This record gives sequence, structure tokens and C-alpha cells, in this order.
Amino acid sequence: MAVVAIFSSLLICSVIAISDALSTNYYDKTCPSVESIVSNTVKEAFQADKTVPAAVLRMHFHDCFIRGCDASVLLDKFGNSKVEKSGPPNLSLHAFFVIDSAKTAIEKACPGVVSCADILALAARDAVALAGGPTWDVPKGRKDGRTSLASETRQLPAPTFNFSQLQQSFAQRGLNLGDLVALSGGHSLGFSHCSSFQNRLHNFDATHDIDPSINPSFAASLKRVCPAHNQVTSAGSSMDPSPTMFDNTYYKLILQGKSLFSSDQALLTSPSTKNLVSQFARSKKAFYDAFAKSMIRMSSITGGQEVRKNCRIVN
Repeated sequence: MAVVAIFSSLLICSVIAISDALSTNYYDKTCPSVESIVSNTVKEAFQADKTVPAAVLRMHFHDCFIRGCDASVLLDKFGNSKVEKSGPPNLSLHAFFVIDSAKTAIEKACPGVVSCADILALAARDAVALAGGPTWDVPKGRKDGRTSLASETRQLPAPTFNFSQLQQSFAQRGLNLGDLVALSGGHSLGFSHCSSFQNRLHNFDATHDIDPSINPSFAASLKRVCPAHNQVTSAGSSMDPSPTMFDNTYYKLILQGKSLFSSDQALLTSPSTKNLVSQFARSKKAFYDAFAKSMIRMSSITGGQEVRKNCRIVN
């Protein structure tokens, strides 16, 4: 989820619990400037590169959906194991410099106090707000993880997922169907490479070359960009016509059959999720309210053990 599939069992074959130990005033005494430092860092990066919100939001999703929101996605390779950054779904992640910059500034103000996981959660919130989306109070107190494995990125929900696969993936993380629909709205931002939606354009199934749920004229335009056996690895499409603006256009496109991913269109296959898609398409406020609540729930999935001094390496 740019925001390519923001989203199978987890490495611990059980539901990850959503923590209730986090607090919005966690750093009030130990690092009161943390929120302003992160906000200023993200704003400066956004002014230089309007793709930063999509990148940071996607980074946060991809972190939380593996071992919980523990900043394991930020770790560089150590030892003989490939880290999450090296996993196929994460090869296009970028804007790590935003978190590095915020961490450097925070370590000068209050060394050894603020976790990289909290910085990433705050940066994702600020990025969405800068792109025109909602804001929310971020609960804080996460710890950073010490394990990061490329092999575990296979647990991320894929853009080819059907409804049952999406439902299972979110349920394993303690998230419900409302969270699924709201968090999918992160696809309002960013760019996707052809490989993430090529399955819908060529040899879809035994009887259809093109996914019948996709708008024919939209499919034709995508096929021009992503022909069969496409060799241009950088080719692709914006997630919607306003890829740097966070809004509810994504839901309107789903109803028109103009969403990019199978996982997007799958939201219409269940009456309950279809109703939410329609509601969010009608009301940006309803979407923003739901997105903020679901972001708090998702970002409250914890699992770390330490506060890293450097977000790229374990202590």
C-alpha cells in the first residue's frame, strides 16, 4: 500500500493481542517534545517529497502485520538472515530516512527513551494528516523487536487475496471486518506496480481473460500500461487519481469497478463490508472517523522487547 497491499498464520500461531498497556501520555515526563519532533520531521520530508505519506503509512502497516508494531521492518541485515526489508512485499518500501531523522533528533533531546516503533506510529499519523486525512491521539509505549525475517513477509495480506483470506488475516491480528474496510482505505495513497494487479488483466481464469468485476474501459487502460509479459518493472498505476491526497475516492472507485487489486474489489463480496464501502464512499467524515479508530487498534498490536538506540540495528 506506495501503499501496495497494506496488508497466513503468524509466526506464533495464535491471535496477536491488542495491547491495553499503551498510553497517550506515556512520554509526557520523559520526552515531552517527542510528538513535535516527529511532526516537524515528517512535515519537512513531505515538503520535499509528496510520496512520503504513502511510504510511511505503508511501512507502518507492513511492520504491524508481522510481529506486531515493533519496528522490525526498520532493521538492516544482521548475521546470516535476511530481514523483513528483503522480503518480496517490502522491496519497494522507502522513506526510511524519515524515521532515521526523527530518531536522531529524539535521541539528542531524550536519549534511550523513545522506541522506534512509537516513532513509526506517530510518523504514520502525521503523514496521513499532512496528506489531508484525519488525525488521532497515538497511544505510546511500544517496544522495539529484536527479530526480523524476510521469510515472515509472506504473512502480509496480498493484493490477490479474496474475501475469506482477508477476513482470516485480519482476524488473526485481532482486527474485525470494520477494520478491514477502514484500513483498506490506505490505498487512497500511492502507486502500485503492475505485478500487484496483473492477475486481473491477463488469463484471469478458465473462462475470462480479464476479471469480470473490473470496469472494461478501466481494464483496457491498465492493459496499455501493463501488457502481458510486461518487462518494464517500474510500470504501474496510481492507486487513485489523487495519489498524494488522502480522501475517500478509493471507495467510490471500488463501487465503479475501478479499484486496482483483487483484494480491493473483494470488499464488495460480503454484504456487511459492501455496506461499509458504500457508507465511506458517501461520507468522507465516516471514513475518517473509522480509519482513525482502526489505526489506533492496529497500531496497538505490540510485541517488542527493547528501546533501540539506532532504528536499523538491535542494541
